[in-house]
Amino acid sequence: MTGPYPPEYGAGPVGPQMYAAQPYPENMPSPYPSMLPPPMQYPKRRWWPPVAAVALALAVVAALVTAIVLAARDDHASTQSALSDASAKAAIQEYLDALSQGDDQTVARHTLCGLFDSVKEHRSDLALAALSSDAFRKQYSRVEVTSIDKMVLWSPNQAQVLFTMRVAPATGSTRDQPPKREEQAIAQLLSQDNEILVCSYLPRTAGQY
Repeated sequence: MTGPYPPEYGAGPVGPQMYAAQPYPENMPSPYPSMLPPPMQYPKRRWWPPVAAVALALAVVAALVTAIVLAARDDHASTQSALSDASAKAAIQEYLDALSQGDDQTVARHTLCGLFDSVKEHRSDLALAALSSDAFRKQYSRVEVTSIDKMVLWSPNQAQVLFTMRVAPATGSTRDQPPKREEQAIAQLLSQDNEILVCSYLPRTAGQY
């Protein structure tokens, strides 16, 4: 017998047509026993912590800047109150008066520039002050500081000062000069322990005393 073999008895169709379409059951149980849970509410992102941190940082920076400015103003104010034209003029006049009057201790206190109270032996310092006073009196009989021409601050408590003084030559001076004239001089000042000291003094027309 030729041709394809007939299917065996009871065999159904082969291939996709072997299973007929079935309707979806209407009463299929749901995987959830009740209603679906409500959707989750994710918390909204809050922006106030970063903003607060930035504001705090700005406040700290502003406080530091204010403190620096105030400190600079205080330093400037203390400098102006300690080394002003008036205080420098008074200190230089005191030193020149000590030279003209032979006050060796005051001269030594100035020229030691803040070390006088800590030095244990003052004989050499007083001897040097006496020599300076003698040389000063041989040159001038009277000296008056008339103006502070220029003050150069080296630090809040140190300055170099150019000043003008009116001088009267010493009696018997052979120099052909009027009785009173003005000269310039340079002084180096130190402000320490509520006093201003003349550490050095140099006339512009003579030697250093």
